[in-house]
Amino acid sequence: MIKEIEIVALPGQHEDEAVIKQLAASALNINPQKITGLQILKRSIDARGRKVVYRMQVKAFIEEVYHPETYTVNYPNIKNAKPVIIIGAGPAGLFAALQCIELGMKPIIIERGKAVKDRRRDLANINKQGLVNPESNYCFGEGGAGTYSDGKLYTRSTKRGDVNGVLKTFVAHGATADILIDARPHIGTNKLPQIIEAIRDTILNAGGEIHFDSKVVTLIVHFDSIKGVLLATRETLLANAVILATGHSARDVFEMLHRQNILIEAKPFALGVRIEHPQEIIDLAQYHCAPNEDRSPDLPPSYYNLIEQVDGRGVFSFCMCPGGIIAPCATEANEIVVNGWSPSKRKNPYANSGTVVQINLEDVAGDNADPFKMLRFQQQIEQAAFKAGGGNLVAPAQRMVDFVNGRISIGLPKKLLSPRHKKRGTKRGFTQLDK
Repeated sequence: MIKEIEIVALPGQHEDEAVIKQLAASALNINPQKITGLQILKRSIDARGRKVVYRMQVKAFIEEVYHPETYTVNYPNIKNAKPVIIIGAGPAGLFAALQCIELGMKPIIIERGKAVKDRRRDLANINKQGLVNPESNYCFGEGGAGTYSDGKLYTRSTKRGDVNGVLKTFVAHGATADILIDARPHIGTNKLPQIIEAIRDTILNAGGEIHFDSKVVTLIVHFDSIKGVLLATRETLLANAVILATGHSARDVFEMLHRQNILIEAKPFALGVRIEHPQEIIDLAQYHCAPNEDRSPDLPPSYYNLIEQVDGRGVFSFCMCPGGIIAPCATEANEIVVNGWSPSKRKNPYANSGTVVQINLEDVAGDNADPFKMLRFQQQIEQAAFKAGGGNLVAPAQRMVDFVNGRISIGLPKKLLSPRHKKRGTKRGFTQLDK
């Protein structure tokens, strides 16, 4: 017999197999020895009451043979199959390649940036010297921005595909199986590079191709049908299908499409700031900690969502990173744009999140028929942020209360000064957010 039940466990009990088995037996009103296996289906934190608990959906095997599920990848060899060109090796491009292999097609990934390990020197130049390589940075390269963007694996979208299949693919390539059951699954930026490399190996072992340091400059179009791509090296690659998976930061791709009379349109986007604050403030609010009391070590750093209507327009938090850091994500020189991410254990003392508002076409001066209207506005904001920070990728910052009241900050809390910013005499704590 197999039954699905919900159990409630205290922090610390939620990972104790013996305790979980006893709780399941109590819920089923049976002897624990009759339970031959347990499979946790979902796990979430319930902090609505004064006592914080874990709610868990559990499948109990009662006097049944139980075989724990394993996660492996077994893709067909598609070396000689019909090719599909995929432009971009970010999350969309990599999963498109895996889908092609499953469908019996050969993916040929074209990536303008470098492989994961080769990107590290360029990232170090960004962080230490403020130098941006426009072809290799936090956005461009193997894994795209996803490699260095926290690895939060939940979505608010109602148009969902096989979410569980995506999670299982990550587990098969090295992610912890916890992402299959947690309500807000998270991998961690420190673990993502190895997972991305494992996905690359899967694609190559199946017969796919990945070309790094290869930039597409023209789509080859014949009788209104795309037949391949031309690279900056003047090399031509042909295929009857091309998938564009370049993300939103590759502005030159939009310009290329426009030059080739492929329809592109201006669209609204969210713009805002990234707010940084001590993680303990969020824990205090979420977990009802007493003053000067730390959260339980059996509870993870807490997160939040904020949504507000101001003058009929929605303002909302975005990409909240518990125990995270703020990272520079510019793809061109003389611009500032940032993102946030967290390591797997989220142990950093500060949290950060974007707070954004939608910018509509009518908010920006210019012709709405101009497909680059919003793109240029976005670029102007990033260039203005660069100037406001004084150059060298130092992000402009101010206290949140001063920002809300429209005044310049005299200084920032000393606890938010990093060694690099102390040396330069500038401060961080409130910075320009990525688009």
